[in-house]
Amino acid sequence: MARGRTHRVTLIPGDGIGPEVTTAAVEVVAAAGVEIEWDRQVAGAKSVEAGGDPLPEALIRSIRRTHVALKGPLATRVGRTGFRSVNVALRKTFDLYSNLRPIRNLRGVRSVFKGVDLVVVRENTEDLYSGIEHQIAPGVVESVKVITAKASRRIAQFAFEYAKREKRRKVTAIHKANIMKLSDGLFLACARQVAKRYPGIVYEELIVDNACMQLVLHPGQFDVLLLENLYGDIVSDLSAGLVGGLGVVPGANLGTRYAIFEAVHGTAPDIAGTNVANPIAAILSASLLLRHLGETAAAARVQAAVESVVGRGRHRTRDLGGQSSTTDVTQAIGRALRA
Repeated sequence: MARGRTHRVTLIPGDGIGPEVTTAAVEVVAAAGVEIEWDRQVAGAKSVEAGGDPLPEALIRSIRRTHVALKGPLATRVGRTGFRSVNVALRKTFDLYSNLRPIRNLRGVRSVFKGVDLVVVRENTEDLYSGIEHQIAPGVVESVKVITAKASRRIAQFAFEYAKREKRRKVTAIHKANIMKLSDGLFLACARQVAKRYPGIVYEELIVDNACMQLVLHPGQFDVLLLENLYGDIVSDLSAGLVGGLGVVPGANLGTRYAIFEAVHGTAPDIAGTNVANPIAAILSASLLLRHLGETAAAARVQAAVESVVGRGRHRTRDLGGQSSTTDVTQAIGRALRA
Protein backbone atom coordinates (compact mmCIF):
# COMPACT_ATOMS: atom_id res chain seq x y z
CA MET A 1 0.00 0.00 0.00
CA ALA A 2 1.10 3.54 -0.62
CA ARG A 3 3.18 5.16 2.11
CA GLY A 4 1.28 7.68 4.18
CA ARG A 5 -2.10 6.10 3.57
CA THR A 6 -4.56 6.11 6.47
CA HIS A 7 -5.83 2.60 7.15
CA ARG A 8 -9.21 1.84 8.67
CA VAL A 9 -9.11 -0.93 11.28
CA THR A 10 -11.74 -2.21 13.69
CA LEU A 11 -10.53 -2.17 17.29
CA ILE A 12 -12.11 -4.53 19.82
CA PRO A 13 -10.60 -3.64 23.24
CA GLY A 14 -12.02 -6.79 24.82
CA ASP A 15 -12.57 -7.81 28.44
CA GLY A 16 -10.34 -7.93 31.49
CA ILE A 17 -6.84 -6.72 30.59
CA GLY A 18 -7.90 -6.34 26.96
CA PRO A 19 -8.33 -2.54 27.00
CA GLU A 20 -4.92 -2.09 28.61
CA VAL A 21 -2.96 -4.23 26.16
CA THR A 22 -4.83 -3.02 23.06
CA THR A 23 -4.25 0.59 24.13
CA ALA A 24 -0.54 -0.26 24.34
CA ALA A 25 -0.63 -1.72 20.84
CA VAL A 26 -2.40 1.34 19.45
CA GLU A 27 0.20 3.62 21.03
CA VAL A 28 3.07 1.61 19.57
CA VAL A 29 1.52 1.63 16.09
CA ALA A 30 1.25 5.42 16.33
CA ALA A 31 4.90 5.62 17.45
CA ALA A 32 5.83 3.60 14.36
CA GLY A 33 4.36 6.39 12.24
CA VAL A 34 1.49 4.42 10.68
CA GLU A 35 -1.78 6.33 10.31
CA ILE A 36 -4.74 4.21 11.39
CA GLU A 37 -8.33 5.28 11.87
CA TRP A 38 -9.54 2.96 14.62
CA ASP A 39 -13.23 2.04 14.74
CA ARG A 40 -13.76 0.99 18.37
CA GLN A 41 -16.38 -1.68 18.99
CA VAL A 42 -17.44 -3.62 22.09
CA ALA A 43 -18.10 -7.35 22.29
CA GLY A 44 -18.13 -10.16 24.82
CA ALA A 45 -18.87 -9.57 28.49
CA LYS A 46 -18.80 -5.78 28.21
CA SER A 47 -21.49 -5.86 25.55
CA VAL A 48 -23.61 -8.29 27.57
CA GLU A 49 -23.25 -6.14 30.70
CA ALA A 50 -24.55 -3.18 28.71
CA GLY A 51 -27.63 -5.20 27.77
CA GLY A 52 -26.47 -6.11 24.31
CA ASP A 53 -25.45 -9.15 22.33
CA PRO A 54 -21.98 -10.64 22.94
CA LEU A 55 -21.37 -10.31 19.19
CA PRO A 56 -23.16 -7.06 18.27
CA GLU A 57 -24.30 -6.40 14.74
CA ALA A 58 -22.44 -3.08 14.83
CA LEU A 59 -19.18 -4.97 15.28
CA ILE A 60 -19.95 -7.30 12.39
CA ARG A 61 -20.77 -4.34 10.14
CA SER A 62 -17.54 -2.62 11.15
CA ILE A 63 -15.36 -5.59 10.19
CA ARG A 64 -17.25 -5.98 6.92
CA ARG A 65 -16.29 -2.37 6.16
CA THR A 66 -12.67 -2.46 7.30
CA HIS A 67 -11.87 -6.13 6.53
CA VAL A 68 -9.35 -6.15 9.39
CA ALA A 69 -9.43 -5.92 13.18
CA LEU A 70 -7.17 -5.84 16.22
CA LYS A 71 -8.82 -7.62 19.13
CA GLY A 72 -8.22 -7.91 22.85
CA PRO A 73 -9.14 -11.09 24.74
CA LEU A 74 -12.85 -11.75 25.21
CA ALA A 75 -14.40 -13.58 28.16
CA THR A 76 -16.21 -16.86 27.64
CA ARG A 77 -17.77 -18.58 30.63
CA VAL A 78 -16.80 -22.18 31.29
CA GLY A 79 -19.45 -24.89 31.51
CA ARG A 80 -23.16 -25.00 30.82
CA THR A 81 -24.09 -21.37 31.46
CA GLY A 82 -23.20 -18.23 29.60
CA PHE A 83 -22.95 -17.22 25.98
CA ARG A 84 -21.03 -19.12 23.31
CA SER A 85 -17.46 -18.16 22.54
CA VAL A 86 -17.35 -14.85 20.66
CA ASN A 87 -13.93 -15.82 19.35
CA VAL A 88 -15.35 -18.92 17.68
CA ALA A 89 -18.34 -16.94 16.37
CA LEU A 90 -16.07 -14.31 14.81
CA ARG A 91 -13.99 -16.97 13.06
CA LYS A 92 -17.09 -18.60 11.63
CA THR A 93 -18.80 -15.35 10.67
CA PHE A 94 -15.82 -14.15 8.64
CA ASP A 95 -14.53 -17.58 7.58
CA LEU A 96 -11.19 -16.99 9.28
CA TYR A 97 -10.04 -20.49 8.51
CA SER A 98 -6.39 -20.15 9.48
CA ASN A 99 -5.04 -19.39 12.94
CA LEU A 100 -1.37 -18.43 12.64
CA ARG A 101 0.82 -18.28 15.75
CA PRO A 102 4.56 -17.62 15.38
CA ILE A 103 6.52 -19.04 18.32
CA ARG A 104 10.04 -17.73 18.75
CA ASN A 105 12.44 -16.79 21.52
CA LEU A 106 12.86 -13.16 22.46
CA ARG A 107 16.29 -12.22 23.75
CA GLY A 108 16.00 -11.35 27.42
CA VAL A 109 12.96 -13.55 28.08
CA ARG A 110 13.91 -16.45 30.32
CA SER A 111 12.98 -19.87 28.92
CA VAL A 112 14.25 -23.43 29.04
CA PHE A 113 15.08 -23.50 25.33
CA LYS A 114 16.97 -21.17 23.02
CA GLY A 115 16.64 -20.85 19.28
CA VAL A 116 12.97 -21.84 19.13
CA ASP A 117 11.48 -20.57 15.86
CA LEU A 118 8.37 -22.43 14.78
CA VAL A 119 4.92 -21.53 13.48
CA VAL A 120 1.62 -23.13 14.46
CA VAL A 121 -0.95 -23.25 11.65
CA ARG A 122 -4.29 -24.26 13.11
CA GLU A 123 -7.51 -24.99 11.22
CA ASN A 124 -9.96 -22.51 12.68
CA THR A 125 -13.53 -23.32 11.62
CA GLU A 126 -14.52 -26.91 12.40
CA ASP A 127 -13.51 -29.99 14.47
CA LEU A 128 -15.06 -30.15 17.96
CA TYR A 129 -15.31 -26.35 17.83
CA SER A 130 -18.26 -26.74 15.47
CA GLY A 131 -20.34 -26.64 18.66
CA ILE A 132 -22.52 -29.64 17.81
CA GLU A 133 -23.25 -31.31 21.13
CA HIS A 134 -26.30 -32.63 22.91
CA GLN A 135 -27.45 -34.80 25.77
CA ILE A 136 -28.45 -38.22 24.50
CA ALA A 137 -29.47 -39.55 27.93
CA PRO A 138 -29.25 -38.36 31.53
CA GLY A 139 -25.59 -38.15 32.36
CA VAL A 140 -24.52 -38.82 28.76
CA VAL A 141 -23.42 -35.98 26.44
CA GLU A 142 -22.26 -36.36 22.86
CA SER A 143 -20.00 -33.85 21.06
CA VAL A 144 -19.55 -34.20 17.31
CA LYS A 145 -16.15 -33.79 15.68
CA VAL A 146 -16.54 -32.42 12.16
CA ILE A 147 -13.65 -32.75 9.69
CA THR A 148 -14.19 -31.97 6.01
CA ALA A 149 -11.96 -32.44 2.98
CA LYS A 150 -12.55 -28.84 1.92
CA ALA A 151 -11.33 -27.32 5.20
CA SER A 152 -8.48 -29.80 5.54
CA ARG A 153 -7.14 -29.13 2.04
CA ARG A 154 -7.53 -25.39 2.53
CA ILE A 155 -5.52 -25.25 5.76
CA ALA A 156 -2.85 -27.57 4.36
CA GLN A 157 -2.54 -25.33 1.32
CA PHE A 158 -2.17 -22.32 3.61
CA ALA A 159 0.58 -24.05 5.62
CA PHE A 160 2.61 -25.02 2.56
CA GLU A 161 2.18 -21.63 0.90
CA TYR A 162 3.28 -19.94 4.11
CA ALA A 163 6.30 -22.23 4.35
CA LYS A 164 7.21 -21.49 0.73
CA ARG A 165 6.81 -17.71 1.10
CA GLU A 166 8.72 -17.52 4.37
CA LYS A 167 11.42 -19.96 3.20
CA ARG A 168 10.56 -22.53 5.84
CA ARG A 169 11.98 -26.00 5.40
CA LYS A 170 9.39 -28.41 6.79
CA VAL A 171 5.67 -28.92 7.49
CA THR A 172 4.63 -31.41 10.18
CA ALA A 173 1.00 -32.59 10.21
CA ILE A 174 -0.10 -33.49 13.74
CA HIS A 175 -2.95 -35.94 14.21
CA LYS A 176 -4.53 -38.85 16.11
CA ALA A 177 -5.41 -40.96 13.06
CA ASN A 178 -4.35 -44.13 14.86
CA ILE A 179 -7.54 -43.76 16.93
CA MET A 180 -9.79 -41.43 14.91
CA LYS A 181 -9.20 -43.23 11.65
CA LEU A 182 -11.93 -41.54 9.61
CA SER A 183 -11.79 -37.92 10.80
CA ASP A 184 -8.05 -37.54 11.37
CA GLY A 185 -7.46 -39.98 8.53
CA LEU A 186 -9.25 -37.58 6.17
CA PHE A 187 -7.20 -34.66 7.49
CA LEU A 188 -3.98 -36.57 6.81
CA ALA A 189 -5.09 -37.70 3.35
CA CYS A 190 -5.74 -34.09 2.38
CA ALA A 191 -2.40 -32.94 3.81
CA ARG A 192 -0.60 -35.63 1.82
CA GLN A 193 -2.33 -34.56 -1.39
CA VAL A 194 -1.24 -30.97 -0.90
CA ALA A 195 2.30 -31.95 0.15
CA LYS A 196 2.89 -33.63 -3.21
CA ARG A 197 2.65 -30.22 -4.89
CA TYR A 198 5.55 -28.87 -2.80
CA PRO A 199 8.49 -31.23 -3.36
CA GLY A 200 10.93 -28.62 -2.03
CA ILE A 201 9.37 -28.70 1.44
CA VAL A 202 9.87 -31.66 3.76
CA TYR A 203 6.59 -33.19 4.90
CA GLU A 204 6.22 -35.38 7.98
CA GLU A 205 3.48 -36.60 10.31
CA LEU A 206 3.37 -37.07 14.08
CA ILE A 207 0.72 -38.40 16.44
CA VAL A 208 -0.32 -35.52 18.70
CA ASP A 209 0.78 -37.05 22.02
CA ASN A 210 4.23 -37.85 20.63
CA ALA A 211 4.39 -34.36 19.08
CA CYS A 212 3.77 -32.79 22.50
CA MET A 213 6.55 -34.85 24.04
CA GLN A 214 8.92 -34.00 21.20
CA LEU A 215 8.13 -30.30 21.55
CA VAL A 216 9.17 -30.21 25.18
CA LEU A 217 12.26 -32.33 24.52
CA HIS A 218 13.62 -31.03 21.19
CA PRO A 219 11.57 -28.09 19.84
CA GLY A 220 14.33 -27.19 17.39
CA GLN A 221 13.31 -30.09 15.13
CA PHE A 222 10.03 -28.32 14.24
CA ASP A 223 9.31 -25.61 11.71
CA VAL A 224 5.67 -25.30 10.56
CA LEU A 225 3.10 -27.30 12.50
CA LEU A 226 -0.17 -28.12 10.72
CA LEU A 227 -3.04 -29.06 13.04
CA GLU A 228 -6.76 -29.50 13.32
CA ASN A 229 -8.63 -27.00 15.47
CA LEU A 230 -8.56 -28.62 18.91
CA TYR A 231 -5.01 -29.94 18.67
CA GLY A 232 -3.88 -26.55 17.39
CA ASP A 233 -5.45 -24.76 20.33
CA ILE A 234 -3.67 -27.00 22.83
CA VAL A 235 -0.31 -27.27 21.06
CA SER A 236 -0.06 -23.53 20.41
CA ASP A 237 -0.32 -22.82 24.15
CA LEU A 238 2.16 -25.59 24.91
CA SER A 239 4.52 -24.06 22.36
CA ALA A 240 4.13 -20.62 23.93
CA GLY A 241 5.47 -22.15 27.14
CA LEU A 242 8.70 -22.94 25.31
CA VAL A 243 9.49 -19.25 24.81
CA GLY A 244 8.28 -17.60 28.01
CA GLY A 245 4.50 -17.87 27.98
CA LEU A 246 1.41 -16.41 26.37
CA GLY A 247 2.49 -12.86 27.16
CA VAL A 248 5.01 -12.87 24.31
CA VAL A 249 3.15 -14.79 21.58
CA PRO A 250 1.11 -13.00 18.86
CA GLY A 251 -1.70 -14.45 16.79
CA ALA A 252 -3.60 -13.90 13.55
CA ASN A 253 -6.93 -15.25 12.32
CA LEU A 254 -6.85 -15.14 8.55
CA GLY A 255 -9.39 -15.74 5.80
CA THR A 256 -9.73 -14.92 2.14
CA ARG A 257 -11.31 -11.49 2.70
CA TYR A 258 -10.98 -10.73 6.41
CA ALA A 259 -8.34 -10.87 9.14
CA ILE A 260 -8.41 -10.44 12.92
CA PHE A 261 -5.21 -10.08 14.92
CA GLU A 262 -5.02 -10.83 18.63
CA ALA A 263 -2.80 -11.83 21.51
CA VAL A 264 -3.44 -15.45 22.37
CA HIS A 265 -3.71 -15.00 26.15
CA GLY A 266 -6.90 -14.68 28.16
CA THR A 267 -8.64 -11.82 29.95
CA ALA A 268 -6.78 -12.24 33.29
CA PRO A 269 -9.57 -10.54 35.31
CA ASP A 270 -7.53 -10.84 38.52
CA ILE A 271 -5.07 -8.19 37.29
CA ALA A 272 -7.40 -6.11 35.10
CA GLY A 273 -7.02 -2.39 35.73
CA THR A 274 -3.82 -2.74 37.75
CA ASN A 275 -1.42 -1.73 34.96
CA VAL A 276 0.72 -4.86 35.32
CA ALA A 277 -0.40 -6.83 32.23
CA ASN A 278 2.24 -7.75 29.68
CA PRO A 279 1.49 -5.85 26.43
CA ILE A 280 4.12 -7.64 24.31
CA ALA A 281 1.79 -10.22 22.74
CA ALA A 282 -0.72 -7.52 21.74
CA ILE A 283 2.05 -5.31 20.36
CA LEU A 284 3.53 -8.16 18.32
CA SER A 285 0.03 -8.97 17.06
CA ALA A 286 -0.19 -5.35 15.91
CA SER A 287 3.10 -5.92 14.08
CA LEU A 288 1.49 -8.83 12.23
CA LEU A 289 -1.44 -6.53 11.44
CA LEU A 290 0.92 -3.91 9.99
CA ARG A 291 2.51 -6.53 7.77
CA HIS A 292 -0.94 -7.57 6.59
CA LEU A 293 -1.72 -3.93 5.72
CA GLY A 294 1.42 -3.71 3.61
CA GLU A 295 3.34 -1.64 6.18
CA THR A 296 6.20 -4.12 6.23
CA ALA A 297 8.93 -1.63 7.19
CA ALA A 298 6.92 -0.37 10.16
CA ALA A 299 6.11 -3.96 11.17
CA ALA A 300 9.80 -4.83 11.18
CA ARG A 301 10.58 -1.72 13.23
CA VAL A 302 7.99 -2.66 15.85
CA GLN A 303 9.41 -6.18 16.08
CA ALA A 304 12.93 -4.78 16.43
CA ALA A 305 11.86 -2.26 19.08
CA VAL A 306 10.21 -5.00 21.15
CA GLU A 307 13.31 -7.18 20.91
CA SER A 308 15.56 -4.25 21.82
CA VAL A 309 13.56 -3.24 24.90
CA VAL A 310 13.05 -6.78 26.19
CA GLY A 311 16.64 -7.72 25.40
CA ARG A 312 18.08 -4.90 27.51
CA GLY A 313 16.21 -6.29 30.50
CA ARG A 314 15.28 -2.97 32.09
CA HIS A 315 11.58 -3.11 31.26
CA ARG A 316 9.83 -6.37 32.02
CA THR A 317 6.41 -7.04 33.47
CA ARG A 318 6.16 -9.39 36.41
CA ASP A 319 5.24 -12.46 34.32
CA LEU A 320 8.72 -12.11 32.79
CA GLY A 321 10.43 -11.70 36.14
CA GLY A 322 10.41 -7.90 36.30
CA GLN A 323 8.46 -5.16 38.04
CA SER A 324 7.63 -2.83 35.13
CA SER A 325 4.08 -1.68 34.49
CA THR A 326 2.19 -2.03 31.24
CA THR A 327 2.73 1.69 30.70
CA ASP A 328 6.48 1.45 31.37
CA VAL A 329 6.98 -1.27 28.77
CA THR A 330 4.79 0.47 26.21
CA GLN A 331 6.57 3.80 26.60
CA ALA A 332 9.99 2.14 26.36
CA ILE A 333 9.02 0.51 23.07
CA GLY A 334 7.65 3.82 21.83
CA ARG A 335 10.94 5.56 22.66
CA ALA A 336 12.88 2.85 20.85
CA LEU A 337 10.74 3.41 17.75
CA ARG A 338 11.27 7.18 17.84
CA ALA A 339 15.02 6.98 18.48
